[in-house]
Parts: sequence; C-alpha cells; structure tokens
Amino acid sequence: MSVARVTEIIASSPQGFEDAVEKGIQRANKTLKNVRGAWVEGQKVICNESGGIKEFRVTLKVTFVLDD
Repeated sequence: MSVARVTEIIASSPQGFEDAVEKGIQRANKTLKNVRGAWVEGQKVICNESGGIKEFRVTLKVTFVLDD
C-alpha cells in the first residue's frame, strides 16, 4: 500500500500558464521524490504599468508518494 502527500507550490512565467505549470513541475521534481501528478488550483496574471501582462502565475497541488 502506498501513502501519498500533497503539497502546494506557486510557479510563474512571462510566457504563459502552460510554461508556468511546466516550470513548477520541473522544480518540484528537484526537491520531491516520486512525483505522480498535479492539478492547477488557480491561475493569476500580474499586470505591468501599461496594463499588459507581465507574468502568469499558477497555484499547483503536487502529489508525491512517500518512501516506505
């Protein structure tokens, strides 16, 4: 039987939401072992002074399996 844990991370990218998700998962894999999946809990944009999009942010719930 496996036991999993869920942790929340926030990742950002100037390119888009998909890129922010990819960066978040890549970073999670550097620290967490046995990452099995993630879901996007939220999305947000940060605007610059002229009203354009400066940054895309995602809040991810990352699931990983604990070692025995």
